[in-house]
Amino acid sequence: MIQLQIIVTGEVQGVGYRYYTQMKAIQFGITGWVKNLQEGGVEILASGSRADLEKFTDEVRRGNPFSTVDHIEVNETEKTETYKSFAIKY
Repeated sequence: MIQLQIIVTGEVQGVGYRYYTQMKAIQFGITGWVKNLQEGGVEILASGSRADLEKFTDEVRRGNPFSTVDHIEVNETEKTETYKSFAIKY
């Protein structure tokens, strides 16, 4: 199990992107959270197997039909917390 911090920029707020991210996380068995950033992007903290995270990251990069992903930054981070589900942070 590894953990990724993913920063997504583009038109990803107000278009259902966090809900899309949560749906894809559940589909691939990913735990963690997603939240909007003040500067307009979205931050994701995702934990899972490398194979599942690769599939999840591909979907996050693609986005939902209402979003436009301009850039995605993916960094592997040290796992400091264990999550039981995938939540939308407000």
